[in-house]
Amino acid sequence: MLHQILLQAPAPNVTSTVAAIADTAKNVAANLPSAAAPTEAKMNLLDLVRSGGVIMVPLGILSLLAVFFLIERYMYIKKASKTTPNFIDTMRDFLRNGNIDGAKALCKTTDNPQARIVAKGLSRLGKPIDEIESSMENAGRVEAYRLEKNLNILGIIAGIAPMFGFVGTILGVIKIFYNISLANNISIGLIAGGLYEKMITSATGLAIGIFAFISYHWLNIMVNRTIQRIEVGSIEFIEVVQDEVKK
Repeated sequence: MLHQILLQAPAPNVTSTVAAIADTAKNVAANLPSAAAPTEAKMNLLDLVRSGGVIMVPLGILSLLAVFFLIERYMYIKKASKTTPNFIDTMRDFLRNGNIDGAKALCKTTDNPQARIVAKGLSRLGKPIDEIESSMENAGRVEAYRLEKNLNILGIIAGIAPMFGFVGTILGVIKIFYNISLANNISIGLIAGGLYEKMITSATGLAIGIFAFISYHWLNIMVNRTIQRIEVGSIEFIEVVQDEVKK
C-alpha cells in the first residue's frame, strides 16, 4: 500500500528549482553596490614642477643659464669659424706687390679671429720672423680665450645640477619620515606619495646636467675645429712672409 502511494506522488521538478536559485542569485547580485572603477591620476608639467618644492627654483635658474650660454656661445663660435674665401691667397698677392696698406685694410674689413691674428703679424713686418710669430701666438691665445669664454659655466652646471636634484630628494625623504613620526603610522600611500614627488627633483637635475654636459662638449668640439683653422691660416701667412723675406 505504501509502495503504491509513493509511486502515485508527483516527482520533484529539478529544473524549476535550479531556475529559482539562479533568479535569486541574479537579484542579490543586482542589489550589491558596484565597485568603482579605478581612476587614473593625471598630472601636467606644471603640477610636477610644483611637486618638486623649493629646489626646483635653483634648478630652473640653472636650466635657463644652460640654454642662454649654449645659444650665446654657439652664435659666437659659429661667427668666428667663418673664414673669408681665398683670404690667405689675397694676402699673398698684396705682400708680393708690396701693398701692405691693402693687406691691413683687408684685415680690418674682415671680422674673424684669423684676420685679427694676421693683422697683428702685419704690424710686425720688417722685424725678425721669430718676433712676428710670437706676436701672432699671443694674439691667437687671446682669440682662443674669447672662443672658450663662459664654456666652463656649462661644465659647472653639468656638475651641480644633479647634486641639487639629489639634495631635493634627500630633503623630501626627511620630510616623509618626519610625517611618519608625527602620524605614528607607516602606510604605502604616505611613503610612496611623497617619495615620487621628491624624485622629480632628481630627474630634473639629471636632465639639466645631461643637457649642459652635451652642450659643453659639443661647443668644445666646435672651438677646437675653429682653432685648428686659425692655426692653419697663421702658418700659411708665416710661410708667405718667409718667402717674401727670402726674396
